[in-house]
Amino acid sequence: MKKILLLAIAAGAAVALGKKAQAQKSEQALWAEATDSVTADNQTAGH
Repeated sequence: MKKILLLAIAAGAAVALGKKAQAQKSEQALWAEATDSVTADNQTAGH
């Protein structure tokens, strides 16, 4: 019984960490897109 409980806790932790990692990756991609856009706009406006 204890093994099943530990397995369930480990599975829940793995799912939570996976979701957190995906959220961080998505946010990083969003920031990269936002800052790349600004940098590209500034370069074209200056020339």
